[in-house]
Amino acid sequence: MNEKPEETSTNLKEEEAAELLRSLLHKQGNWVDWGKACYALQKAGYSSQTIFEQTGFQGSQQNLIIVASQVYESLLNEEVSAETLTYYQGPRSDILYEFRILNQQQRASVAELAREKKLDLDESRELAKAVQTYDRFPQLPAGFEKHPGDAMAYQCWKAARQKKDLQARSRLIAKGLKFAYSSGAREALEKLLLDFTVVSTRTAPLMPVYRLEQETELARIIPLVGVLPLTVEALAALTPIVAEGPFQIVRLDHQATMVPIPGWQVILKAQEPVAILCSSEQLPKPLPGKAEEVLVVVERNLIEWDVNNYYLIEQEGNLVFQWFEEDPNIPLLGQVILVMKPKKIFDENNLLEPWQMDD
Repeated sequence: MNEKPEETSTNLKEEEAAELLRSLLHKQGNWVDWGKACYALQKAGYSSQTIFEQTGFQGSQQNLIIVASQVYESLLNEEVSAETLTYYQGPRSDILYEFRILNQQQRASVAELAREKKLDLDESRELAKAVQTYDRFPQLPAGFEKHPGDAMAYQCWKAARQKKDLQARSRLIAKGLKFAYSSGAREALEKLLLDFTVVSTRTAPLMPVYRLEQETELARIIPLVGVLPLTVEALAALTPIVAEGPFQIVRLDHQATMVPIPGWQVILKAQEPVAILCSSEQLPKPLPGKAEEVLVVVERNLIEWDVNNYYLIEQEGNLVFQWFEEDPNIPLLGQVILVMKPKKIFDENNLLEPWQMDD
């Protein structure tokens, strides 16, 4: 199957691509060359499936040798011995692949140590993780030096101190001594041969993870026009906002005031809602109880009269809410879709006490 690239992102000519595919098919060169060829073809728009069909290199294998060849190239930029470079052409692409999590300098020192110790795949993976963790410490542990061997020795020392089983403890000490670079690291490990104190393991606490289950749990951010009395110009000055992604992120390119509203169905369905603050006494139908501040949400897209709804209109230059028994034949600026009262608080002096709050 011959498939042309959908979009060429590099200046790879068709005959050059054909030559790379042919070299991969016949496995010319070594694995580093294969990784470079796969990368060039993918950058030119050839899918991993197309490369597989024409060369026999599976997608997972392409990914491994591409990443490993990039790690190998980074070693060329560091003072890595020729012996080490030859060693990894072995082929040992799987080992270099494990070093992808490290930066360029870390890769060079780890690659040298892995060659020196003749590490296998699992040991190389463990070494890379140990170095990555070790280099994040704000300061080196006492007695240990900045070297990949000491990084591995420290992990063994730390794990050994937490073991009650003497055989498991001894294996970790021996493993740490195998990697220890500095005399301080060796001394720390050797002390464990006589000191059998077990240090309890401390585990990281659980992250405070919470998954949204219902739309009502995610507030919708709505532009706030202001507090009545307001002019029509204040309403017209507001521009629609667009919420993006599963967390409803709002990006503002201008100065504006926003208010969060619970994600009730009527709010989620609104296309261009705005909010207005006013006293409950300023509503067309005053609410029972004492006067209090309320938040009125208006849907600006609903401007067709319906006897069952309240509307925002202009009256003598100001915005007001009104109900009409018949079609008023005047411009309607939006339909009232929600009037939200504030949460009741029994004792305003104890806002921080959750048991003082009620709906």
